[in-house]
Amino acid sequence: MTPALVVLVLACEGTWSWDPASGCLPGTLPRPILWAEPGSVIALGRPGTLWCQGTLEAQECRLYREGIPEPWDRVYTGRYSCVCLSTAGWSEPSDALELRVSGAYSKPSLSALPSPVVTSGANVTLQCRSQLGFHRFILTEEGVPWAARTRSSEPHPSAQSQALFPVGPVTPGRRWAFQCYGSYRENPSVWSEPSDALELGVTGTLSKPSIWADPGPLVAVGSPVTLWCQGSLQAEVYHMYTESGRHPWEMRPQQDSRHKASFSGITSMSSHDTGQYCCVYWTSLSPSQPSDPLTLVVHWFASPAGMFPAPSLSAQPSPVVASGENVSLSCGSDEAGTAHLLKEGGAGPLHSLETRYSHGAGLWQATFLLGPVNSTQRGIYRCYCADTNKPHVWSLPSDPLQLEVSGEGPALSHQSSWSVVGRVNPSGE
Repeated sequence: MTPALVVLVLACEGTWSWDPASGCLPGTLPRPILWAEPGSVIALGRPGTLWCQGTLEAQECRLYREGIPEPWDRVYTGRYSCVCLSTAGWSEPSDALELRVSGAYSKPSLSALPSPVVTSGANVTLQCRSQLGFHRFILTEEGVPWAARTRSSEPHPSAQSQALFPVGPVTPGRRWAFQCYGSYRENPSVWSEPSDALELGVTGTLSKPSIWADPGPLVAVGSPVTLWCQGSLQAEVYHMYTESGRHPWEMRPQQDSRHKASFSGITSMSSHDTGQYCCVYWTSLSPSQPSDPLTLVVHWFASPAGMFPAPSLSAQPSPVVASGENVSLSCGSDEAGTAHLLKEGGAGPLHSLETRYSHGAGLWQATFLLGPVNSTQRGIYRCYCADTNKPHVWSLPSDPLQLEVSGEGPALSHQSSWSVVGRVNPSGE
């Protein structure tokens, strides 16, 4: 269809049904095309334009809105259609266009279950949730504005409302980027602000890369950290993903080492940078499997107001233990939360336990049992505490505790191990 008349008109305001008295009788000529710029979802307070495109013979076009309109200087949302007039009469009405406004309420959150990193050919569930009691949620996909999906809300344990959207099967070779909105039943065309964008990472079957943090995954607030991803020699591009699914970082392999890449995007560590990361590499043929997850944690080096105070760490019965005996390390805090035990230079996993209140000590405590001990447990230990609702934001460290193991020779640093099981003292004392 060759356009001859492309106009914005606000004529024939009134009901959706065609009114003979209006002089706008629909006819049988080809229907025009109706669209909105910058799109059919317009941010609150921003300008928008409706365009009606007719044929070469069209002389004028007129716009209708469904139902009895409110004053047009206040509310513009709703369903629109247009007709065009030529010497042969009126055209058929265009397909209806739903015009919506966003930004009327605070944004919901969007996450992927179980993860935003998905194997090629698999399905994933997107969860849109909010503390507001929205009646429905709308999922939009970047580049596919006409394919918005709506679902009624349902209760969520930690939020007032949520909706689940199945997506897939996902395939490489295109972007899978989404946002979601919330709305109320009374005003279905009035949406919330959009959620933060979530982008799915599609992975393949090549061997998974390694991921690590330099200088380490426990980073002082305000300090820089570099993430490394190491794949095969055939790797051409690396992508780093976060558990939030925000837009991934892309990096080419280093010239002097084609099988690894560094991501230096975190120059000043904050709570917004914490959480799980994983990486994927691409060859000329396909992507790899995702790496194992790496958890970045931030800790404070000064205690700001409202943050967890530094805990205390003690050993029972003594920080000097005979080889083959057991020892308990107790991390105590004035506030309830999660305690984390680390060994300086340790190579294995850290231990994390929920604290319990000890009436005898007047503290919230977590007790880590080590043993039977040997020279590999000798060393310096510290513990940190964190609010359960902010698991990756840790307190100042406790004062260091030097654990000595008697009856054996000196420990070799490269043999350090975490062959212990941590548990909370059941009595809470």
